[in-house]
Amino acid sequence: MDDHEKQREKHVTGATVWLTGLPSAGKTTIAYELAARLRADGHRTEVLDGDEIREFLSAGLGFSREDRHTNVQRIGFVAELLASNGVTALVPVIAPYADSREAVRKRHAAEGTAYVEVHVATPVDVCSERDVKGLYAKQAAGEISGLTGVDDPYEEPASPDLRIESQNQTVQQSAAALHALLIEKGLA
Repeated sequence: MDDHEKQREKHVTGATVWLTGLPSAGKTTIAYELAARLRADGHRTEVLDGDEIREFLSAGLGFSREDRHTNVQRIGFVAELLASNGVTALVPVIAPYADSREAVRKRHAAEGTAYVEVHVATPVDVCSERDVKGLYAKQAAGEISGLTGVDDPYEEPASPDLRIESQNQTVQQSAAALHALLIEKGLA
């Protein structure tokens, strides 16, 4: 394979990289840092931000277990569609239930599309200190309920492809570790 063919192949290999973790764990920040690295290397990359998806694709869904499952399946469908067409889809979405994440993984496997699961394993006390969207403060004040990892379940992945402890490293180090994994798997 000559250099031109290698470059062409580099541009058509897609994958879904699902970053799961608690609210304010650092999922989206890491995803955007990784996206910049991948784009600099010439990869077609999209970030499917959970908040944006809820606004534009899953409007009307609540936060019941059923609605969360539906939201994750919709996102998984879009991610697989992008990935099967040569895009690296970075998905920083909580996806609190293991069975929902497994259904997305199975969809990718059935289509022969690469899927990488990353657990951004930031402890709840660190997430509540970061409290990027003020959710932990609202929950503590009794203004909201059903906060994932506090008064709603979060099922940690048993064996993710990568576990990132964002409280122990910089965003750049976290993105670099994930980038290295994608290179190792032939996806970057």
